[in-house]
Amino acid sequence: MNEVLRNALSAKGLTAETLAARLGIDAKTVRRWDSEGRIPQARHRAAAAEALGKDVEELWPESVRRRDVAWFRPWREQESASVSLRGFEIGVVPGLLQTEDYARAVLSTSPLHLDEVERLVRIRLERQKAVFDRPRPPMCVFVLDQAVLMRGQPDLMATQLAQLIAMAERPNVFVHVIPLEAGLHPGQASFVLASMHDSPDVAWLDDQASGRLVSDPGQVASLTRVWDAVRGYALPRDLSIQLLKARPWLT
Repeated sequence: MNEVLRNALSAKGLTAETLAARLGIDAKTVRRWDSEGRIPQARHRAAAAEALGKDVEELWPESVRRRDVAWFRPWREQESASVSLRGFEIGVVPGLLQTEDYARAVLSTSPLHLDEVERLVRIRLERQKAVFDRPRPPMCVFVLDQAVLMRGQPDLMATQLAQLIAMAERPNVFVHVIPLEAGLHPGQASFVLASMHDSPDVAWLDDQASGRLVSDPGQVASLTRVWDAVRGYALPRDLSIQLLKARPWLT
């Protein structure tokens, strides 16, 4: 548990409820901060630290130790606080489902120094733990084009497909494949939608250079419609797992 936060609340004579009232957020949100590893969104961290008379790094030291690249940090905070994640991937296996070797192979295709590749691989593996090893992991639904499964060296993909199958069989993880015979579909770029307990949905859009957090309600609604459509093109969960196991494209 976050003993520093508990002691700071006690010293100020505050409870989760009274601190939440000061910050204008739900008390359930503040109570979740008591769990080790749970870090509030940046704006909530700053406001809570001010109310408690503490520095942010005293209350949540992990928030300043994280090795994320700066442009990705806002999304990681949303991702780690989500109750559900819905993603579509057209190019590669979703980052949260990648093996270490696959992540390294994907990142090595970019013009990065070897040390930077290894740093980003470690960050990706940390993200996976932050999402899936939580006491209450989010519901995760991933839709990916079958072409994703056909791209990569055979040995690399054999291990990655085994990982996909293992993850897809978890009770809170759903993997849906859009088969090649489905033809053209509206998914033209990779993105992820995150839903929270007490705030509007947000999205993350990948692009060639970096990525961007999308919070505009209209844009999020548009991406949600695209996700609903691509989900409709995809196979059901059981048939997707069967496809992953059969790998008919190798015959």
